[in-house]
Amino acid sequence: GEWLHGCQLLSKMVDDRVERNTITYSALVSACEKAEQWQLALILLTRTTQDRLELGTITYNAAISSCAKCGEWQQAMQLLRDMAHSRVDMDSITQNA
Repeated sequence: GEWLHGCQLLSKMVDDRVERNTITYSALVSACEKAEQWQLALILLTRTTQDRLELGTITYNAAISSCAKCGEWQQAMQLLRDMAHSRVDMDSITQNA
């Protein structure tokens, strides 16, 4: 699926020392959401902090939705708390996830 191809591209970017940005991770987290790969979505959120990138609303929303679709409500709630702690704006998608 798209998420697997995205992971392969991310790995190649790391190997080739290509700079990753928030858009890179947002796209991959969104692909993980569609494939219900919630655990990978959470790993990618951790990678963004390792790459010293700030997470935005879209990235958080995709990860929260991925967790929610898989019934991982505790993880989804933790992400909501993380958003609030990081002062990331919540929108209507966040509130309906």
